[in-house]
Amino acid sequence: MCRNIRQLHNFEPPATHNEVQAAALQYVRKVAGTTKPSQRNEEAFNRAVAEVTKITEELLAELVTTAPPKDREVEAVKARARAEKRYAS
Repeated sequence: MCRNIRQLHNFEPPATHNEVQAAALQYVRKVAGTTKPSQRNEEAFNRAVAEVTKITEELLAELVTTAPPKDREVEAVKARARAEKRYAS
């Protein structure tokens, strides 16, 4: 379930709200052990996603680094190369 959680810090352009929310959703799914909560648990599930999103955005805003920002396209190319190598038959 958590394969979709990606590093969000130190990228240019910075992570969007939607990217942070997607990571929060994957995290809450993993912790809850379900991809779709029951109707009874839906409110708590959605509230957890919202809170994790909020605190993650706060964390990203406060983190400091001296490393230059990573380029999203370059990192995507590297990830595809790693996947090709991993899944080559």
